[in-house]
Amino acid sequence: MSEPKNLFDYTKISDDCIKCGKCIPVCTIHNVNADEVTSPRGFIDLLGAHKRGELELDRTAKDIFESCFLCTNCVDVCPNSLPTDMVIEEVRKEIADKYGIAWFKRLFFFLLRHRTIMDIASKLGYVFKSCAVKTDEKRGGLIPRFNLPIIKKDRLLPSMASTSVLNSYPENIDHGGKGRVAIFIGCLANYNYTGIGHGLVKILKELQIDVFFAKDQKCCAAPAYFTGDFRTVEVLAKQNIEYFESFIDDVDAIIIPEATCSAMIKHDWAVFFRNRGEEEWAQRAEKLNEKIFMATEWLANHTNLSEILKEKGVKSDLLVTYHDPCHARKVQGVYKEPRNLLQQTYQLKEMSDPNRCCGFGGVTIQTEKFHLAEAAGKPKAAMIDETGADVVAAECSACRMQLGNALYQAESKAIFKNPIELIAEALDK
Repeated sequence: MSEPKNLFDYTKISDDCIKCGKCIPVCTIHNVNADEVTSPRGFIDLLGAHKRGELELDRTAKDIFESCFLCTNCVDVCPNSLPTDMVIEEVRKEIADKYGIAWFKRLFFFLLRHRTIMDIASKLGYVFKSCAVKTDEKRGGLIPRFNLPIIKKDRLLPSMASTSVLNSYPENIDHGGKGRVAIFIGCLANYNYTGIGHGLVKILKELQIDVFFAKDQKCCAAPAYFTGDFRTVEVLAKQNIEYFESFIDDVDAIIIPEATCSAMIKHDWAVFFRNRGEEEWAQRAEKLNEKIFMATEWLANHTNLSEILKEKGVKSDLLVTYHDPCHARKVQGVYKEPRNLLQQTYQLKEMSDPNRCCGFGGVTIQTEKFHLAEAAGKPKAAMIDETGADVVAAECSACRMQLGNALYQAESKAIFKNPIELIAEALDK
């Protein structure tokens, strides 16, 4: 992998920050740790000092730079459009190179690179799960019976399925030939929240659109990217690009029911390769984007699903509120489409700030800094409860993992469902 030369002039970016403070109220980490160093302008100033040789990348600096949630709120409001998220991602590579990556993260990224081994590990986890966790039937998650490595007792974890989505279906499914789409399912939806994939197949059957289950798809590499494991990012992104190119002309679209996966594929792959000086790979990634969509985005804009739901005339008693995943609304501009589809069947009530980050934050936040994730999740859970909603929906399984636990800890009546699951349920009514 080629390394960038002077990719970012941290000093210039620091000088370009006018210290207006617009980033402060929207910064996820600053809202739960009100220290100037853990704010976008604080991160930028420290990076400038690091570039000038005035700040050693010691463990204190490592701790600071790893506390950013990468929610992109600061980028969204910055009058100078400073790439705070991108410079944080780059310095995390420096951190990984200097201090290494924790053993459990390296194991996780190894599994993400090797689908067959991940399938075996997932199957074993399902078989032996009752030894360590109990099932929460209401929320569709798992609760540890005792403290586990990296994970404390009494935390709602993602469910486990006996069979992954990719292993549940043949490669090609004939639904009538009114179109043909490929599905990129995402790791959490593939192994844990499998109702998303099954629901998407049901919707496409109703639309008589054939399905190509891209069996050789790899992880999108987002967990590795946000942790600084750029070698894993390069391997997974290149393998996926080559695979997508092999079938892209034979499908109308590749649809992804996951905001983080979609943002990684549509935005971050090209950024990653361009920042490494690999322009050819960046252009190949961007070429694919012409046919890559979030699932609700494509279903709302390229099919008659909304009309079908309206014609059914079914009105559910469920009250639904919608949370905007950072990687959907801010990165891809997708927020109207899931609401438009859901409101054909369900009562929608907006929470006070649907655009506020839920606080997932990535692998490091969810393991080594989970106290920050908990603090960020509490106000979001309170917003959901204020609506009186029975269900909070978001097209992101990372948000589901985070908010599912926040709602569980708050003893909320609300449960989490992907909009794809709710739409599939509406078609059954």
